[in-house]
Amino acid sequence: MTLKLKGMTWSHPRGYDPMVHCSTLFMQETGIEVSWDKRSLQDFESFPVEELAKNYDLIVIDHPHVGQITASECLVPLDSGNQQGILDEYLQHSVGPSYKSYFWKGQQWALPIDAAAQVQAYRPDIISQPPKCWEEIIELAKNGQVILPLRSPHALMCFYTLAANQGCPCNTGDGDLINMAEGVKTYRLLDELVSLLDPQCFEMDPIAALEAMSAPNSSFAVMPYGYGYVSYALEGFRPNLLAFSDIPSIARNGVPAGSVLGGTGIAVSALSEHREEAMKFAYWIASSEVQRLSYAASGGQPGHAMAWHDKHVNLATHGFYSNTLSTLETSFVRPRHNGYMHFQNAASERLSLGLKKREQAETVITDINALYKRSRNR
Repeated sequence: MTLKLKGMTWSHPRGYDPMVHCSTLFMQETGIEVSWDKRSLQDFESFPVEELAKNYDLIVIDHPHVGQITASECLVPLDSGNQQGILDEYLQHSVGPSYKSYFWKGQQWALPIDAAAQVQAYRPDIISQPPKCWEEIIELAKNGQVILPLRSPHALMCFYTLAANQGCPCNTGDGDLINMAEGVKTYRLLDELVSLLDPQCFEMDPIAALEAMSAPNSSFAVMPYGYGYVSYALEGFRPNLLAFSDIPSIARNGVPAGSVLGGTGIAVSALSEHREEAMKFAYWIASSEVQRLSYAASGGQPGHAMAWHDKHVNLATHGFYSNTLSTLETSFVRPRHNGYMHFQNAASERLSLGLKKREQAETVITDINALYKRSRNR
């Protein structure tokens, strides 16, 4: 009888299609069947992993959940066996801090299978080159050509990126999220840009923004900060092809550092009756060969650096990986403590409200810092 495992991923071709395709290959190799359900991007960013662990053997997760996961003991540490040599290889070929982002309290809770950060998307048929600096973005925004995803939690993600790119990354430990002077400066930059944008941006996540950019007759030329989706760099995926690049820089040295890290990892439920087989699948799909070949070819956005450097993978995506790698390599890892996920949603909502009402920066930063301290004391 065929052994059957159940997995949960997220509802986008980038998150779902490669899991289904690779699972078919895994079935052919091992005789183990893995079927996949999917949930919305909003659920993926907020739904408790411990609830999913009751019903699924394999779960695709986001790294900010690791503090909560550790406290609930719902996942199996993936470094609890005799696979240290393989784990060392995954660490060596991590895209930026992707691998380490799933390491918490001395153990590895997931393996990166998808690497992402806020990057820049643009329409090469409208502008020949991506903007390199903040001033260029503002000029395009004045012409109605900029779109920015601001639906929770993405307003906060933009704030993180702008702060870190200036050389003042937000705190990930105790204390304030950001000191008042740096927080005010960052808020005012974001407010300057948002005041020039269509208010509909507050209802958009990155997928909605990229859909709007790539639609027929769209006049949007650039999304300066938003999680990259390789799907839109593939010929024929949408009416208009999008190109991707490193983020524009505010810092005088022009380095695209500080973009907030995203991506996903594959985790194994501690409640699974088939943990050994589930771990076998997790290690297999995170491997260099699968990531570089089957995973990338089926619409995935690999989490293994060998895929990001592969010339064939880049050729098929118009350089999506090579053109954004510097941003990924210097990305910022969000706080991950137990209590962070509630903060992320509440702080992003507070930030959005402040931006909508054009509130004073000091008021908004005071409130966000208070929310952060409360989350650390939960």
